[in-house]
Amino acid sequence: MYLSRLILNPRSRQVQHELADPYELHRTVSRAFPDGVFKAERTEDNATNILFRVDLHPRTRIPTLLVQSRQHPSWGFLSTEIKDYLLGENDLPLDVENPAVKEMNLQLHEGQTLAFRLRANPTVKKDREGKKQGRRVGLIRGEDQQKWLERKLESAGAALVSVNIVNEQFTRGKLFIEKEKEKRMNFLSVQFDGVLQVKKPDELASTIFTGFGSAKGLGFGLLSLARA
Repeated sequence: MYLSRLILNPRSRQVQHELADPYELHRTVSRAFPDGVFKAERTEDNATNILFRVDLHPRTRIPTLLVQSRQHPSWGFLSTEIKDYLLGENDLPLDVENPAVKEMNLQLHEGQTLAFRLRANPTVKKDREGKKQGRRVGLIRGEDQQKWLERKLESAGAALVSVNIVNEQFTRGKLFIEKEKEKRMNFLSVQFDGVLQVKKPDELASTIFTGFGSAKGLGFGLLSLARA
């Protein structure tokens, strides 16, 4: 598994556009993976296992794009085709590589306590009369969001120790390339920062590879871990 870190240029018009439209950001990210771009655009289940998340620096508000993938990415097109997309060398601290790519080897063990960050779209399915498939409804209440997270972590082989929940603005986007621009949907965006305990290392690693929750193609589902 590979993790890419791209420090974006907040003055770039394309960056500004893509931060407001995560589907377009998804399309740009997909270009780094030629073998999976079309599948990634046409499937809701994120068949190529590309996950991404944008974090804003708390002081400078400079956006950092994190991309998790099974394939090694090729970000060269950003410097040749979208020259102002990444923050330039003059604006970066010394010796900071941009973009940076590293291979990840998750070494999890039972009982391990780790800090985590997850931006997710917490939903439940509700039945619709006369319809085979239910409709996803966002969970608005904080206690429901926490219970959703507890369930997701438990099914992934981990236990929630503590969490801070921040409700962000709704994200507008679409899940399939065939859908018209006017038919965008609203996706509830919630950031979870907290501490978890590993119960089943292999199951947790497997879920980290595939992501948590729905709307993964719009910047949701990437779980980041660090020492507590």
